[in-house]
Amino acid sequence: MKKFILGTAMAVMMSTAAHAETIGVSMALFDDNFLTVLRNGMSDYAKTLNGVELQIEDAQNDVAKQQSQIQNFIAAGVSAIIVNPVDTDATAAMSKIAADAGIPLVYVNREPVNIDSLPEKQAFVASNEVESGTLETQEVCKMLGGKGKAVVMMGELSNQAARMRTKDIHDVLATDACKGIEIVEEQTANWSRTQGADLMTNWLSAGVEFDAVIANNDEMAIGAIQALKAAGRSMDSVVIGGVDATQDALAAMAAGDLDVTVFQNAAGQGQGSVDAALKLAKGEAVEKKVYIPFELVTKDNLDKYQAKN
Repeated sequence: MKKFILGTAMAVMMSTAAHAETIGVSMALFDDNFLTVLRNGMSDYAKTLNGVELQIEDAQNDVAKQQSQIQNFIAAGVSAIIVNPVDTDATAAMSKIAADAGIPLVYVNREPVNIDSLPEKQAFVASNEVESGTLETQEVCKMLGGKGKAVVMMGELSNQAARMRTKDIHDVLATDACKGIEIVEEQTANWSRTQGADLMTNWLSAGVEFDAVIANNDEMAIGAIQALKAAGRSMDSVVIGGVDATQDALAAMAAGDLDVTVFQNAAGQGQGSVDAALKLAKGEAVEKKVYIPFELVTKDNLDKYQAKN
């Protein structure tokens, strides 16, 4: 009887081990509010799955470090890899490394430059950036009545999302309803609250006049708000827009400082990337592009998104 019980227990353990999946995750940067929500979304979801373990590493905004992490995941024999790219222009090399090793790879949140030529067993999970900057800028235009001056804060220029969101801004402001709005300054603040505050301080010191701040993300928008307040400018005199609908952004909106943001479902992207990685590891088919919709957030529907966060 003891031998039977022991044998049964070993069979169960071997069966569990056979179905266990380890996913290596390389995040561009841990010290980022939005990416923290994305990372936590992956971790929380993985905890609800039997036999799924995530090995999450911080690339610290270093492309070489991220490539090394991918190589280390492969050497460790992971079932699949999820990458939140540091530099979206460097993804072709990452794809090749994974493809040569036969390991499935899923890019999350930041669109790889080789999106239209991803190898087999590779996919991209995110939200369509055409929606993000478009929704944001259309609402800013509406609040300005289609006329005025705007400054634009861009994310890291090596990042496809920053380039796409900025293009969205220009496309919206070129429409008949919004062509009365002029962009008077456009510079990068690298997704950073601190750099957003510094950039706004520089603009104010230079005497730049504007009616709106259109930022590629909430962190830069919040930095702009902090600098404007420090300079004594009334928040009623300027429209501030961002993207991501982070907790800090929603708090700024509740306080009457931030006017527009766009909800990007970070936790949903995290869950979607884990699902895609597991399916690819099992040899199942996955769409090359899996999009989770953006949603406009203003003071009128703020309560709905405060509940989500």
